[in-house]
Amino acid sequence: MIGRKKIKFPSSVNISVASFTPTPSLPFCNRKIIVNGPLGSLELPIFPYVDVKIKSPEQIYQESVASGLSDPDEPVPNHSEALVVVEDPSDRKQKMMWGTSRSLLNSMIEGVTEAFTIPIRLVGVGFRATYVKEDNSLVMKLGYANNIVMTVPDGVEVNVPQPQRLLLRGIDKAKVTQFAAMIRSWRKPEPYNLKGVFVGDETIKKKEGKKR
Repeated sequence: MIGRKKIKFPSSVNISVASFTPTPSLPFCNRKIIVNGPLGSLELPIFPYVDVKIKSPEQIYQESVASGLSDPDEPVPNHSEALVVVEDPSDRKQKMMWGTSRSLLNSMIEGVTEAFTIPIRLVGVGFRATYVKEDNSLVMKLGYANNIVMTVPDGVEVNVPQPQRLLLRGIDKAKVTQFAAMIRSWRKPEPYNLKGVFVGDETIKKKEGKKR
């Protein structure tokens, strides 16, 4: 079960729990997990029955030695551990949120330490993209009469190493993937001419047109 798995994280990351004011979209959340790292900070509102337990390197070392798994002469590990817990693992709703919270926390740790990068390819004659730094916008030519102009959301960086290649980067996985999906929606890959906006390592199988 995903929720039971411990998450190892480096000393450069700090995880804490603070109070959270419920919102219309999250009326039952009263606390939040805060993850601070070298690249920034992320927050995750949690339900009252969800919590996270943190073990420091010293605690991990002491427990390992006490259980006989480590020798007292071994060095203290250079990482901490986070364990997501719920009040009643047998409850179906809590069980589902258990695994979800664990996955989201793991992504947050990865985001603030390494960030997420998504490559995008524009495949088609005349397709090209330009990032305009002055107004933080992405301008794309995708075969329409007018250019597509998109405002880059906060927390997402856009790099255009080649006219038909984009790189999206950010610490919030949801924001980066959502913006990638928005870009793709302007010209979804089509199977007849294999043209369109391809996200990540996306590929499609070519279809033959109807023969007359």
